[in-house]
Amino acid sequence: MGVNYSKLWHLLIEKKISKPKFREVAGISPATYTKLNQDKYVSMEIMARICETLQCNIGDVMDIEHKELK
Repeated sequence: MGVNYSKLWHLLIEKKISKPKFREVAGISPATYTKLNQDKYVSMEIMARICETLQCNIGDVMDIEHKELK
């Protein structure tokens, strides 16, 4: 199982918010920003901060990628 934040990047484009401005306003550290860019897990606290900043729900900014059942 993994995560995918492509919805986040599309939402920033729709809202015309630059990535540096988003990072600044949401209070996201460079290390956390790198995790988001690499589709790695970040804390729920960070996700809540992102959703508050963008006034959206968590499903609007991320997807869970499921492994195929064998």
